Amino acid sequence: MAVPLPDTVFHSGPVFDGYRLHDDLAVGVRSGRVVAIGPTDRVVSLVAGAQRIDLAGRLLHPGFTDAHVHALLAGVDRNACDLTDADDADATLDAIAAYAAATDRDWIVGSGWTMSHFERGCPTAAALDAVVDDRPVFLLNRDHHDAWVNSRALELAGIDAATPDPSDGRIERAADGSPTGTLHEGAMDLVARHVPQPGAAEQYSGLLCAQEYLHSLGVTGWQEAIVGEYPGMADLDSVYTAAEEAGDLTARVVGASWLPRDLDRWAVDDIVAGFAARRANTAGRRWSVHSVKIMVDGVVENRTAAMTEPYCQDDASRRGCACAPADTGLAYFDQKVLTEAVISCDAAGLDVHFHAIGDAAVTSALDAVEAARIANGLTEGRHHIAHVQLIRPEDISRFTQLGVTVNMQALWACNDDSMVSLVREAIGEQRYQWHYPFGSLARSGAALAMGSDWAVSTPDPWAAISVAVNRIPPGESVEPLLPDEALDLTTALAAYTRGSAHVNRRDQVGVIRPGARADLVIADRNPFAEQPDSLWQTRADLTVADGEIVYERTHS
Repeated sequence: MAVPLPDTVFHSGPVFDGYRLHDDLAVGVRSGRVVAIGPTDRVVSLVAGAQRIDLAGRLLHPGFTDAHVHALLAGVDRNACDLTDADDADATLDAIAAYAAATDRDWIVGSGWTMSHFERGCPTAAALDAVVDDRPVFLLNRDHHDAWVNSRALELAGIDAATPDPSDGRIERAADGSPTGTLHEGAMDLVARHVPQPGAAEQYSGLLCAQEYLHSLGVTGWQEAIVGEYPGMADLDSVYTAAEEAGDLTARVVGASWLPRDLDRWAVDDIVAGFAARRANTAGRRWSVHSVKIMVDGVVENRTAAMTEPYCQDDASRRGCACAPADTGLAYFDQKVLTEAVISCDAAGLDVHFHAIGDAAVTSALDAVEAARIANGLTEGRHHIAHVQLIRPEDISRFTQLGVTVNMQALWACNDDSMVSLVREAIGEQRYQWHYPFGSLARSGAALAMGSDWAVSTPDPWAAISVAVNRIPPGESVEPLLPDEALDLTTALAAYTRGSAHVNRRDQVGVIRPGARADLVIADRNPFAEQPDSLWQTRADLTVADGEIVYERTHS
């Protein structure tokens, strides 16, 4: 349970203020606000009667803001068939079998399987049938861009060889056209619409579970990256509203309203007007909805990320297999529709939160913002592009020119199993050199924010910061991914604190300065004094969100 932080002076340790590291400053807090920074004696005199917390050399820093997360869904997933800890295909199937044996639910639902554990990233219905054949199964992968279903689910949804692919997705098929059990992107909807949605109580429990976990990692606020109907997700607005009204929401959270991928250009103004009304209704609350999520493309692993040049042909496409994907991936919006939507959102004072992974998608998002700047002038819109896996070199400088923030999911910027076994083969060596160019973006002057995309990957900020600095998976010893694109620790930590808070329009957090809200974290060490490859081991000892203690680590 959250309790108010008493008037407090933090002393005897380094302080990162959101901009730079200070070796030994005291920080005074009164009534949930930072009121003084300076030498300990001076701060103690200004905050009379305050308790003292001895940092003992540990780092005090602003609370983390996760700029791209699916917290409520991740919390629900933790209570469902959670496959994130499975190390290979056999372990995944064992976990599914164990979960199915332990529950009497009509559907087996969950998430977290890893594409690189299966041939071509596409597990089969036959494999699922071997462990669950009495009930339908619907399992999202880690990035929630693919679903794995069994034969019972395919039958209930009426999916067979004659079922056409939707415009925004693909059914994985055998040579005779019959579905094999993996559904990509919009094709997930074909089964998802039959899956019972979690009830209000289950969603509420999931939100509180997620909030507790995020606070334990030093996260004090975040942006829910999808608010609206999406495969495997229910609309989150009512759950967050209920949690705030009950006093259970201790974080400050921004929601990003989902822009439908089947949007007609004539419906743009009405859709955006609805988003603007939602923003007005939630203004000034802990749960506010003033961002708009636009998913421009898919992901590289299933070849739905939008590319300027065709993907490299793999074995399936060389065989002429029916499941071979389109050469350049999927662009979910006609450029005219995308541009009109961004212009309208920008004019309405809404912040656009793009998902763009392929190089063509990044260019498309930047082009839309450029059109909005021309149409509306320089507005206060805090637009940002998440993921940015592949960026053409000529687009690097456009982020600064257009005032677009780079919303990094830095944990992925390394040669992990997925990159090596699926991505490299799909895009070839030249484009592999365009991967996550964070260093180049920082040197160009681009504004940086950071998020996790949990439940796609861990929400631990220090794991992501470790990869941003080292370009290798946490705790592993492999070849770094383009080490020249690494960030220094100061830049990475600033992105996950001040940069992400800016994206969320929370300018009174993400920094430690007089007048700022007390969103503060005491780390268990001074990571600036540690070896860079140990950054991922950093933990939070104390988390204060908006002047309330929301997590305190117990030491045995």
